[in-house]
Amino acid sequence: MRERTRLESQISGVRKLENDLNDQVELIAMAEAENDNSLVAEAEKTLLAIKEDVRARELESLLSGELDGNDCYLQVNAGAGGTEAQDWAGIIFRMYMRWAEQHDYKIALMDKQDGEVAGIKSAILEIKGENAYGWMKSETGVHRLVRISPFDSNARRHTSFCSVSITPVIDDDIEIVVEDKDLRVDVYRAQGAGGQHVNKTESAVRFTHLPTGIVVACQSERSQIQNRAQAMKLLKAKLYERELQIRDAEKQAREDAKTDIGFGHQIRSYVLHPYQMIKDLRTGHQTSDSQGVLDGDLDPFLQASLSSKLENDGGTRQAFADID
Repeated sequence: MRERTRLESQISGVRKLENDLNDQVELIAMAEAENDNSLVAEAEKTLLAIKEDVRARELESLLSGELDGNDCYLQVNAGAGGTEAQDWAGIIFRMYMRWAEQHDYKIALMDKQDGEVAGIKSAILEIKGENAYGWMKSETGVHRLVRISPFDSNARRHTSFCSVSITPVIDDDIEIVVEDKDLRVDVYRAQGAGGQHVNKTESAVRFTHLPTGIVVACQSERSQIQNRAQAMKLLKAKLYERELQIRDAEKQAREDAKTDIGFGHQIRSYVLHPYQMIKDLRTGHQTSDSQGVLDGDLDPFLQASLSSKLENDGGTRQAFADID
């Protein structure tokens, strides 16, 4: 019922925009016929405001997918390259945490495997808030860094990779069956702070789903039972997402591509030397404010990714093409 009300509201809003657009176009025609330049200028100003409203509604429409309103899991894995790649994975993980905090999303660390020297080998974060998955879903892929390595005594330039995977948190009423025979369970001691209980007992849990090769882990809870429950929830979410991807050939192709964390599969490049430039290779959006992005200023990239999916159908969108 709530979904129907929301859709009806969106349709009503679009119709109002169309009516407002037609009214202003007619007003301009009348004003030009009467040589009333002030009225033309006022109508054009209103058209620009309508154009911005259209852009906002376009983005809103792209967040109306079946799972877009859900919370999401963020998983970051370092690529090959040891300390360099692990440090880069840690930077990317921090970037997403900062973005979530800036948008008042709640975050919960589910699992984290620290690197030997710096950064992380892998980490899983749950991001909770309205449209968390809708905003983050396009971040799945390989992220490439070019910089002068702080770990190289010869100050040489290095290229590092890490992969990012975004999975929606699914509702409890969606039934996903996981057979015991399809599951390998490993338990181990959790890393990091947490007191003697966390560090001295094997409370952390890792599940490997044998038919698909999907691996999930959780060490955020105090007991093994709680960690098992959280890990199972994450596993079911990933299995559900996999089924959705199988139905969509394009999504499946992207999923296949992201398994190779290296050249030719990146979605975004972060160049910190010899110049400052971050560029999304899918949308072409770029910025020289690399520090701002690494501090969580991701909205322009997320909005560009959402906007790139809009189809230019020649309708109301085309009517605004020349209004600047």
